[in-house]
Amino acid sequence: MRRLTKLFATGVLLSALLPLAPSASASTTECAAPQVTAPAGARVEGVAAARKPGGTVEFPRTPLSAPPPIHDVPAYCEVTVTLTHTGSDHVKVVVALPETGWTGRLQGVGGSAYAAGDFGAPLVQAVKDGYTAVSTDAGVLDGLNTGWGLRGGEVDRTLLANFASRSVHESAAVAKAVVRKHYQRPVTYSYWNGCSTGGRQGYAEAQRHPGDFDGVLANAPAVHWAQFAVATLWPQVVQSQDGHVVGNCVLSEFRKAAIEACDGDDGVINHVIDRPDRCGYDPRRLVGTKVLCDGREVTVTQADADVMRKIWDGPTDEHGRSLWPGLPKGADPVWLAGTLPGASGPGFPVAALWVRSFLLKQPGFDTSKLTYRQYRDLFRQSVREYDGVIGTANPDLSAFRRSGGKLLTFVGTSDQLIPPGGTLRYREQVRRTTAHVDDFYRLFLAPGVDHCSGGTGAAPTHQLGALVDWVEHGRAPATLAAATPDGSTRNLCPYPQVSRYVHGDPKVASSYRCVR
Repeated sequence: MRRLTKLFATGVLLSALLPLAPSASASTTECAAPQVTAPAGARVEGVAAARKPGGTVEFPRTPLSAPPPIHDVPAYCEVTVTLTHTGSDHVKVVVALPETGWTGRLQGVGGSAYAAGDFGAPLVQAVKDGYTAVSTDAGVLDGLNTGWGLRGGEVDRTLLANFASRSVHESAAVAKAVVRKHYQRPVTYSYWNGCSTGGRQGYAEAQRHPGDFDGVLANAPAVHWAQFAVATLWPQVVQSQDGHVVGNCVLSEFRKAAIEACDGDDGVINHVIDRPDRCGYDPRRLVGTKVLCDGREVTVTQADADVMRKIWDGPTDEHGRSLWPGLPKGADPVWLAGTLPGASGPGFPVAALWVRSFLLKQPGFDTSKLTYRQYRDLFRQSVREYDGVIGTANPDLSAFRRSGGKLLTFVGTSDQLIPPGGTLRYREQVRRTTAHVDDFYRLFLAPGVDHCSGGTGAAPTHQLGALVDWVEHGRAPATLAAATPDGSTRNLCPYPQVSRYVHGDPKVASSYRCVR
């Protein structure tokens, strides 16, 4: 129904374009600050506009890397709208409107860690691909800073609400209004594109604001945030409380051994575990093995194996019952369990910051010193106090389905930061809650792929294009095209199907088929 309404409203069906090949043109309009009506509950503090020349756009270096330059970007108008809810929060919404090549589509750009959005390369890439792009900072700081979380020793509920879901919803409303003023026509189709925190934001939109986006691409999503943000501290707690720290090289050796043991389960040897949850490798098999660590030979001990087993099993309660899925076998355990060069402290920073700022309200607390009892109490506190705020765990997507929305997700089976078990659990909850779930929500496992990208496995290459085709032409993706860093191809299968080697060249996608 939503799709038909849009077609009649615009009077034209845009051609089925992949995002990397826009061909429709928008007439050049003046880059001016439009009058913007604030979303309900907010107030506009200011609106500014600036023309960007396009061409080759370069980006500053981030703590991890410098995004590569993007070439052949059309000139665009960047409209910045600043909103406030209390007078003390100042939320920036940036809308980038291409002068030429606009396809009528809107793309919302997600964030990462504690950054609610990204005004850099993803925004510019969306413009190049023919979208009007929008992102928001939610009024908070950079990705690994929760200094905004406490005010006077108490959680700043306004900024937390912004970060959790409100600002993305408001940015969608603001962008659609700016588009209508700028182009004198409405958005034809709207899409969300995010991974990690951006994936969580996409799920929040589908659950809470089902009319905002026609299609949601939400990869490696941090769903069940209240659980995940504590669960990923478990490897550090285990080592501290068991009094045994496993060295990085030994952690890596356990990973290597698990991959070797379960690599062939999909019918081909490619250094990938397709389904880590079905890998029965026991870390005790490595006890007694000698490993070279920084030029020194060490022997894997029973204590090493005990710690590794607990990390793979995941956090448990006082009775040994599972609280949350653990790190998948095949994922790099050093990120959560080891010592990273240049890290400010042990453990996953996103989880440590969550516990310090929002649970303990002690920014300087050393989370590696948590006892098992404290850890379990904090896990329950997080769920109790925040699941309804940022949990993104509501399996009822019936309103999103009725609105005509489509939700597409891929998760890497070697995700070393957000173990995929949470997403798999959520998908099962949706399946039990909503009929015909594959008609509007498809999840694809990417064997051997790390968090959002990277790893030795095949990562999706055109997932946004697949979502566009599904939304605008009803062609649900039976598979997702994927490729490895060395150029091998393999189609990803919709969960619960998995890819199995049949015959032929194992580096070619046609040599595999999807099976249950």
